[in-house]
Amino acid sequence: MVQIEGKCKEVLDNTEWVAIATCGDSGPHMVATWGGYMRALKTEDSGIIVIPAGFYNITEENLKKNPQVEMLIASKKVQGTNSPGQGCCISGKGEVQTSGKYADLAKSKFSWARGALVITIEKINTQL
Repeated sequence: MVQIEGKCKEVLDNTEWVAIATCGDSGPHMVATWGGYMRALKTEDSGIIVIPAGFYNITEENLKKNPQVEMLIASKKVQGTNSPGQGCCISGKGEVQTSGKYADLAKSKFSWARGALVITIEKINTQL
């Protein structure tokens, strides 16, 4: 498991949005969430990302067949290599949990959540 640190931690702490990609029988599938939702569910383990799941039905079905997930986060508040703005691509294994520790955490903070999208980070690359 890879830990989020350095520049990518700074981006994670400042991103406004998160794009999440999975792959299913019909090809790539994209969903998104707000950065604040993800930060509200921050855990002590910086190798795990928890996102509240309201619907994410296609995402959940895709992850049951292929647990690979990629996320893209970015912030203009973080200095990039050549200009203001830094992005990070986070890859790992994901699952939607509707019960257990992470699901309970999501449900306790977001009344609309049916559970949590839990991602175990395997790789991080900077973008921009």
